[in-house]
Amino acid sequence: MDIAKVTIIGGAGFVGRHLARVLDERGVQVTVPARYRERAKRDLIILPSTEVIEADVHSASDLDRVLEGADAVVNLVGILHESRRGDFDRAHVELPTTIAAACKRSGVRRLLHMSALCADPGGPSRYLRSKGEGEARMRAASGEGLDVTIFRPSVIFGLGDSFLSLFARMLGVMPIVLLGSPRARFQPVWVEDVVRAFADALANRDTFGQSYDLCGPTIYSLRELIELTGRVSGHPRPVIGLGKSASYLQALAMEFSPVKLLTRDNLLSMSVDNVCGCGWPEEFKFTPSALEAVAPTYLAGAARGHYDGFRARARR
Repeated sequence: MDIAKVTIIGGAGFVGRHLARVLDERGVQVTVPARYRERAKRDLIILPSTEVIEADVHSASDLDRVLEGADAVVNLVGILHESRRGDFDRAHVELPTTIAAACKRSGVRRLLHMSALCADPGGPSRYLRSKGEGEARMRAASGEGLDVTIFRPSVIFGLGDSFLSLFARMLGVMPIVLLGSPRARFQPVWVEDVVRAFADALANRDTFGQSYDLCGPTIYSLRELIELTGRVSGHPRPVIGLGKSASYLQALAMEFSPVKLLTRDNLLSMSVDNVCGCGWPEEFKFTPSALEAVAPTYLAGAARGHYDGFRARARR
């Protein structure tokens, strides 16, 4: 199967920028639709085979335009917080449905979709329920003439993330950490491993109609992740874990903050262990990297982390 041109929905985001670079390096022409072209272009302008097109991906006519000539479509759109009720459904349920319909109209059979580990229409949080419903829509599309592959990563870390980098910034200004849901469990996966799996799957017929959980090699509690980030970033701080009631009150208070570090819906999501029940998928012929090997390359210092991060991505 020849994949020469790919449209990445959500390509201006964290994972999308990394995937665009990998595909560009493989000689694939990439189209990235973005609501604000010039803003997105700043991050992607160095990629010679990547074009940013101003478009509203929720618009059927705009989607038809950005899918023109594509051999495959990748949907990476996802949000962790709602600005208003219904945002999860719009991003995680309605948009995948719209994208699948656009693929059918445009004659694009190959569709890759990023869901989330533990996504479930019956899950405890609106986030997990909406992600689960989005998966169901994609599976239905897979039975209606599209070659769909679904990826379900645990929390993703790497250069430019809003996960460990956010922890590091927080630790830089806080003398102690009052941590909600400290026992929540995660199995973080490196962004470069995630996008390599996406890129490797594009032309691999064995992945058609399949779903893959993507996790790194190690499981951590949230407390352990905060402590590790503190050591690596040079800002170790005492961590005081909060109980269930105090965690709820903290999340409620943080919902009114301009920067939503934690919401009640996040807390409900963390009530389910975000870990894989199996190893790395054998279809992808490489071993995922350990967090301890990668995190120092971009958390140890702003300038040093920037350049070391690029070397780590290139495995140099």
